[in-house]
Amino acid sequence: MKILVAITGASGARYAQRLLDQLDPREHEVHVVLSHYAPAVLAQELPGGLRLRDGVQAHGLRSMNAPFASGSNPPDAMVVIPCTMGTLGRIAHGLSDDVLLRAADVTLKERKKLILVPRETPINLVHLKNFELLLLAGATILPANPTFYTNPQTIDQVVDTVVARVLDHLGVPQRLVERWGEEAE
Repeated sequence: MKILVAITGASGARYAQRLLDQLDPREHEVHVVLSHYAPAVLAQELPGGLRLRDGVQAHGLRSMNAPFASGSNPPDAMVVIPCTMGTLGRIAHGLSDDVLLRAADVTLKERKKLILVPRETPINLVHLKNFELLLLAGATILPANPTFYTNPQTIDQVVDTVVARVLDHLGVPQRLVERWGEEAE
């Protein structure tokens, strides 16, 4: 599967890092693109920097030559994690002035999986209307709302409860979090 992971300037860089840690480039074609402000947040939240596994392809935000910027070569799935409300709104309204937004537009128009992981609270009416537009267009809105029934003990375990749901929606097997009602192996 060709998977594009887009990282925006919302707080929650650990979500992106943990997702990338779970996507094996030997099993999937993995691409990464960062929004304009993402590097500042990554520097603040991931002091060691974003770690990309060998084989993951990084693309510049202005590189409209990226393969996933064309409807003739869309990703099978795109995840925007974390997703700012500004990015979410621009996607909802079809703005495509950089490769991240263009890829989201291509993903929607080609009826591929687009998963947006907003990390914002509280939500206002504009956000809800943008959610509605995106849901009607076929996107999945998967807010970064962790679960606690697994009794997570570390920040990464809390983060993993969200990442596991993203992997589920990608159709990628995960072993990060036990499923509700499953007994531990």
